Amino acid sequence: MPDILTLGPFLLAALALNLTPGADMTYVIARSASQGRLAGVAASFGIAGGSLVHATLAALGVSVLLAQSEAAFTAIKILGATYLLYLAWKALMAGKAQLAGRTPPPAGLWRIFGEGMLTNVLNPKVALFILAFLPQFVDPQAGPAWLQIIILGTLFNISGTIVNCLVAMSAATAAGLLRGSATIGRWLNRLTALVFVGLALRLAFSERR
Repeated sequence: MPDILTLGPFLLAALALNLTPGADMTYVIARSASQGRLAGVAASFGIAGGSLVHATLAALGVSVLLAQSEAAFTAIKILGATYLLYLAWKALMAGKAQLAGRTPPPAGLWRIFGEGMLTNVLNPKVALFILAFLPQFVDPQAGPAWLQIIILGTLFNISGTIVNCLVAMSAATAAGLLRGSATIGRWLNRLTALVFVGLALRLAFSERR
């Protein structure tokens, strides 16, 4: 396990990175605004599950394939962008249903968890980031590199999940003050759809470097 001299700078860097707004935080805000606090927390834990997958793949050396293969990176990128467009369509349909006087049932928390996890797993930029970031804090004298990467990835994940949960609660509270209006509720769904489209476009045009 990395020593305290390694963990201290790592935890500070992890906190700074997790506080930086990105695709994951944007997704959490969108879910919290459209469906409330629990949905945002579920999305946060789903993203954590996706990050754990990336850390595991980095520890096993699988993520190196994305760094070395343009085809693999592009394939995952297209899958991720397509999935985000699907989520945008679902949010838009929910808004149209409200406009027609139908109130669609809210998405279940497990479903939101799964969507958050898939959104993260299908983002190759996350895989490349973890592959580049975690090994910097691996000490060859402190034990197996793969185990250190798992430990560091878990700590990074805990920090990110705490930040995302706090963001979810804040966004849900702000949106809750407005959600009482049916008109505002429809616009929140449209805004959520727009966020998903923006994330899809950002992912689709992202580069490996």
